[in-house]
Amino acid sequence: MSDVVVGADGLARCGWGGSTPDYLEYHDNEWGREIRDDNGLFERMSLEAFQSGLSWITILRKRPSFRTAFAGFEIEKVAAFGEADVDRLLADPGIVRNRAKIEAAIANARAAAELPGGIAALLWSFAPSPKPDRPADFSHVPAVTAESKAMAKDLKKRGFRFVGPTTAYALMQATGMVNDHVAGCFVRI
Repeated sequence: MSDVVVGADGLARCGWGGSTPDYLEYHDNEWGREIRDDNGLFERMSLEAFQSGLSWITILRKRPSFRTAFAGFEIEKVAAFGEADVDRLLADPGIVRNRAKIEAAIANARAAAELPGGIAALLWSFAPSPKPDRPADFSHVPAVTAESKAMAKDLKKRGFRFVGPTTAYALMQATGMVNDHVAGCFVRI
């Protein structure tokens, strides 16, 4: 995959962003845009955890089903899920049916609900300031940073699961805490 591809629309974008129509829409309109609300960040954290070991396109295509199954990722609602909900989710073919990931999403909602200032304030406290410059190419995009390691460590200390340093960095990328659109990409955030 090339670092930058020019689409049929004449726009240069990150190479992965032009590989499928789903990725094109996600790349152009969502990835890297700042998300600062608790439920929005909880959703992205949950989806990044479900993605672990899978392709992001799988999660992206299942996202509508995930939103339905997980009550729109409203933290308080997911925190109230019980064993019957786990069984319901394990039987739902529209999502990734992995018990550990499902139970982690519920545990993470409970942990998020306990945060005095909310999950958004906590997660954004790990965003590098100032934001690093856009990478010249994919070889300059890290999988893990000092900030993502610190975020993962703090989240684990607070009872969150499936949020290692790599998942934390992917969350930072997806939610605009860092800007990893490569230098030649038309997206300016």
